[in-house]
Amino acid sequence: MPPTSLTVDPDSAEPADPPRPPRRRTRSATIGAPALVLITVMIAAISLGPVTVPWDHVLKAFTDNDIPYASLVRDVRAPRVLVVALVGAALAVVGAVMQAVFRNPLADPGITGVASGAAVGAVAVLVTGTSILGAATLPIGAFTGAAITTLVLLIVARVRRDTSPVTFVLVGVTIGSFCSALTAALVANAPEDSAVRSVMFWINGDLTARTWNDVALCAGPILLGTAVLLSRHRTLDTLLLGEGTATSMGIDVRRQQLVLLLTGAAVTGAAVAVAGVIGFVGLVVPHAVRLLLGSRHALLLPASMFTGAAFLVLADLGARLLFDPVILQTGTVAALIGSPVFGYLVLRNSGSHGGRS
Repeated sequence: MPPTSLTVDPDSAEPADPPRPPRRRTRSATIGAPALVLITVMIAAISLGPVTVPWDHVLKAFTDNDIPYASLVRDVRAPRVLVVALVGAALAVVGAVMQAVFRNPLADPGITGVASGAAVGAVAVLVTGTSILGAATLPIGAFTGAAITTLVLLIVARVRRDTSPVTFVLVGVTIGSFCSALTAALVANAPEDSAVRSVMFWINGDLTARTWNDVALCAGPILLGTAVLLSRHRTLDTLLLGEGTATSMGIDVRRQQLVLLLTGAAVTGAAVAVAGVIGFVGLVVPHAVRLLLGSRHALLLPASMFTGAAFLVLADLGARLLFDPVILQTGTVAALIGSPVFGYLVLRNSGSHGGRS
């Protein structure tokens, strides 16, 4: 007998027996702590470098032109740090959402191939020099690639009815390899050698010389898309209970999954458009936050957002300073941290069934 459909707004109804945050922490205190950490590391990232700017001068530099190195703070370091924070927040939130939608602990934009799909769209724009939509051409190209790979993942999950970690990783690797081959073909046929070098740095997650134009390019889609995802926290809690339970509560599961994944694709596309491909943020950060706060998305999503931003800002700071004067790419440092964690998660979950976290 089919389940009775209830007239319930999925974003105004509490799921049955939702996971509870430990120790009855208040939401404001729980979210405020990572937000404070983010502000601290952002100020530190702006302050530190080959030329160190005193912390108290960082904020004054935006209002007082007589402060030493005011131009360095405003025009060089501040836009780079802000782009890094936006990208880190975006990837962490999308990773947490994908893990709930697919009920798989290994889902994130990098592992699933979504970031690689976004890279194909963006590289196609860069190599061909297409600018039919002006400044919006690059993020739209990245979104298109991310959306196509997202839909492929959704189709595979529905056809096979299998979201186990091993299957999910294999599908992600397949999609990522195919996208990498397309990217290589585009780069090999680039009309100018200078474009090839810039694209190769960009593919590995390079954030050198970010400007306020880059901030303007990504801020709108990331902030708007993230706000949409944050507002769906009750729906995500319910999806964790399984499609049957969610349907019985009146949720159109397919529609909600499509909205969540396409919104995540738009956010990922905007992040990839300005930062290139940066992996593991969406995998590592939500897991770390979930271990501390539990799986209730009202806390998990905003805490992951601030933690992801802080994590990538620290990774970018390490990329600039660890081997000075040699500068590493931000994506390289993130991968050095994230890849061991990913290996551990694969080994831990390889024997599990059902793909549920």
